Amino acid sequence: MLDLAIIIVNYNTRDLLRDCLASVYDNRGDFRFQVCVVDNCSSDGSAEMVRAEFPQTLVIESEINGGFAYANNLGLRAFGFAESGDVAPEAEPRREAPAPTPLPRYALLLNPDTILPPSALAGMLEFMDAHPEAGISGPRLVLADGSLDLACRRSFPTPEVAFYRLVGLSKLFPRNRRFGRYNLTYLDPDEMAEVDSVVGACMMVRREAIQQVGLLDETFWMYGEDLDWAYRIKSAGWKVFYNPAVTVLHYKEAASRGDRQIRPKTRYEFYRAMYVFYQKHYAATTPFWLRWLIVGGIVLRGGMVMLQEILKAGKAPLREVSS
Repeated sequence: MLDLAIIIVNYNTRDLLRDCLASVYDNRGDFRFQVCVVDNCSSDGSAEMVRAEFPQTLVIESEINGGFAYANNLGLRAFGFAESGDVAPEAEPRREAPAPTPLPRYALLLNPDTILPPSALAGMLEFMDAHPEAGISGPRLVLADGSLDLACRRSFPTPEVAFYRLVGLSKLFPRNRRFGRYNLTYLDPDEMAEVDSVVGACMMVRREAIQQVGLLDETFWMYGEDLDWAYRIKSAGWKVFYNPAVTVLHYKEAASRGDRQIRPKTRYEFYRAMYVFYQKHYAATTPFWLRWLIVGGIVLRGGMVMLQEILKAGKAPLREVSS
């Protein structure tokens, strides 16, 4: 039985993916793991590189760029996971069929712009084994400059928490226990904590939790699907933990940072994800006046960000010509 199934969704990050895979296979410990790279229609030869340099890796080339949740689900299904209540193809064999392959004990969603230290996988598995109540855990993520990636521990964006975020109070008062809940900036980053969610860039999920709630919601194209998964898993009775005993380097937004065509879409999807999550989990219990205040805030903030991205994209060619 596999202890760990690792799913890496890639889009035009070949060189980072190479470094990520090298760090994964450099991990040591008494456990068995398998890596699946799901390529979202890259044009930089990522899939060919993986096959040539890491032949032990399962490669799935998606025919469409269906987004982060869609691609991760392709990987999860390849390891036998299915929607809640469904039966994986090999989970109920006919009498003449061989015995089914057991599902991995854990699944790890991992971004290609991450670098794992050699003890990371063993440390994360040890943590999950020591906390049977944990449905999800995530490590401390640090950015290239050494600062904490604030997304690695989060609260759910309830109407109150989302409001503080949208009006900027979470940035003005990051140490305040009321206003700083979005990224839990009032917590000590060196202390383990039970949280609402960790980030899908490095998220370990227990097999039984996935079996109970199903796969990622593909309504989310990018952003929000990890929050939604954590919400559903916590609602099913599991706990989510931030585990700073393991530290992982995260370059962050590598696929969109230098791509002028995809970056505006990712900005749009960030705010669309906020709207989808709110509508799915909170709209029905929110007073009418507050509902429209929140939706209006999302639209206004998202519209301003999109306008900035459009203006940047329009100016970019001029800067290139004059340089």
